[in-house]
Amino acid sequence: MPGPLTGIKVIEMVGIGPCPFAAMMLADMGAEVIRIDRKAKPGAPNPFPMLGTKFDVMARGRRSLALDLKHPAAREVVLTLASQADILIEGFRPGVMERLGLGPDACMAQNPQLVFGRITGWGQTGPLAQAAGHDLNYVALSGMLHAMGRANTPPSPPLNLVGDFGGGAMMLAFGVVCAALEARGSGKGQVVDAAMTDGSALLGAMMYGLRAHRSWSDKREANMLDGGAPFYDTYACLDGKFLSVGAIEPQFYAQLLELTGATDPELQKQWGQQWEQKRWPELKAKFATLFATRSRDEWCALLEGTDACVAPVLDMAEAPLHPHNRARDTFIDIEGVVQPAPAPRFSRTLPEAGQAAAAPGEHSAAVLADWGWSLEAIETLQKDGVI
Repeated sequence: MPGPLTGIKVIEMVGIGPCPFAAMMLADMGAEVIRIDRKAKPGAPNPFPMLGTKFDVMARGRRSLALDLKHPAAREVVLTLASQADILIEGFRPGVMERLGLGPDACMAQNPQLVFGRITGWGQTGPLAQAAGHDLNYVALSGMLHAMGRANTPPSPPLNLVGDFGGGAMMLAFGVVCAALEARGSGKGQVVDAAMTDGSALLGAMMYGLRAHRSWSDKREANMLDGGAPFYDTYACLDGKFLSVGAIEPQFYAQLLELTGATDPELQKQWGQQWEQKRWPELKAKFATLFATRSRDEWCALLEGTDACVAPVLDMAEAPLHPHNRARDTFIDIEGVVQPAPAPRFSRTLPEAGQAAAAPGEHSAAVLADWGWSLEAIETLQKDGVI
């Protein structure tokens, strides 16, 4: 059974980071995504050698058409593709697509129902719109980076999960699907302006609510969810590996104490003292001493699968081998590359990850043929160096 977005046609203007991740999500769900790669120049250096290989996981599941976008005929190719597509997504700085003659006005003149998705760090407008930046900068501006990390240390970079992928790619994918659904009723497309600063701020909705309620401190490691609470943190075990503990509710905290055999009277005190923040550093020290008495796997044998809310901190080699992940096929293997499977799950329209990343331009002629170009027209584009 094909995925839930089967029948949706998407044009992806190639980029790095959030735009290909959003395209991967759409392709994983069954959309036909055509990846517009840049036509490689002979001898040009490649700063990202994994791109265009099977290791480029975010490029999986779609065909590649390579174009020389500086060639006038390439513009006509993209506009013709856009005339048949439901969605176009791009991740250039504001104004780049317009300078290529491929901005929203040009594309939507060919297809008024087209959804034109744009993903940038700062957004299409605002005083920083034209400035360079990366994930860390965007999360910093949202207020969320300040909340991450240990006390009395600089904030910790959260990989590029919060800005690029959570606050960026997922917001773009959600936005263009929303707009495509609306277009089916209205017959009108629109521009989706997905900014990683906006998305990162939105991911912090709960924290902003807690802060307004005066239940969240701006000090790091002083709150329930930032490593401040003794019952919500990670602890080193005897073998140097780590255990995550998230026993927030009193009944879960009680089971944690019972199963660990904690006999320290300070740890045994229930809900009232559990939430006395001034005592948290003392209780954390006691938990640290307790968990350092056994290896991580020994603790997991005792606690995992119970309501004590404990799980091992796995590295990327261990995670695909965990019994729960294996039972759910959370990871898959495509051409020898272990990678996360499509998510979420559907009961009827089951998505598949499809093939590994295509080499740039691998499907140029086939894509054009499938989208209506004649053999003679394709040969002309090849002869002229457009594809």
